[in-house]
Amino acid sequence: MTRRKFRTYATLAGLLMAVGGMTVLVSYSVTLYRLFCQVTGAGGTPRRVAKDTATVSNTVMTVFFNTNVAPGLPWRFRPVLPKVRLRLGADTVVFFEAENLSDQPIVGHATFNVTPDKAGPYFKKIQCFCFEEERLDPRQRVEMAVDFFVDPKIAEDPNTQDVTEITLSYTFFRSAKPKRAADLSRFVTAPPDPVAGRKLFATQCSRCHTLDAARIGPPLAGVVGRRAGSVPGYSYSAALARSGIVWTPAALERWLAGPQADVPGALMPMAVPDTATRQAIVAYLRQRSAPLD
Repeated sequence: MTRRKFRTYATLAGLLMAVGGMTVLVSYSVTLYRLFCQVTGAGGTPRRVAKDTATVSNTVMTVFFNTNVAPGLPWRFRPVLPKVRLRLGADTVVFFEAENLSDQPIVGHATFNVTPDKAGPYFKKIQCFCFEEERLDPRQRVEMAVDFFVDPKIAEDPNTQDVTEITLSYTFFRSAKPKRAADLSRFVTAPPDPVAGRKLFATQCSRCHTLDAARIGPPLAGVVGRRAGSVPGYSYSAALARSGIVWTPAALERWLAGPQADVPGALMPMAVPDTATRQAIVAYLRQRSAPLD
């Protein structure tokens, strides 16, 4: 082979490799960009982490939730709560509800981001339905958990010190890869999670209750199996004290669903209308109580 032919073949091979590389880059550019955003938080993309390693701060942040469904996907999709107030660094669980309005199983995929965009590197997800392609059966409705925290370093960064509110947004699209889907039925069949309940207790109950001391409400360690209105030294309403209720898990669920309806004249003003949230909180309280006979 002459030197001239060798140069020609070498140039042709180089061009083919360049074209092949560009083709691969174009084919996977969306995936690569998504991975880049998840690692760096660029473009308002929350970062994915294995666990919460942050120290909880006294600084409070409000996180709003926004949900959308793309045209052509017959799903209903909404947050169970429109917002939560949390302390920076606090491991927080919230629920979203999805319902398939069609008569066929459908696989969806959720895209997500936070605003303002500059909060992206500090918004960190531990678990989320958005990490998978998700299958929802005909007419099925499920509640899906998201486990996240906001890194306290957001309050130290001069660029984000003015951020007091963050909006987490999701949009569900019909999936292009339905064969890789996880089944959302796992959220229906899974038993209530006391670990999630501990986090929900911290965000929804801890302003009024602790486990070991009275605050606005009575201490709740050992509540499962205890007679209502029986903690010494705490001033209960007359209605609850004479109710005769024994706090079984079922009784606690009824109470949390609507204290005033359950015991007319009770003083507790707050309710937990969401079933999955109630069950997780009760699972946590049961874990922190003596076993029932």
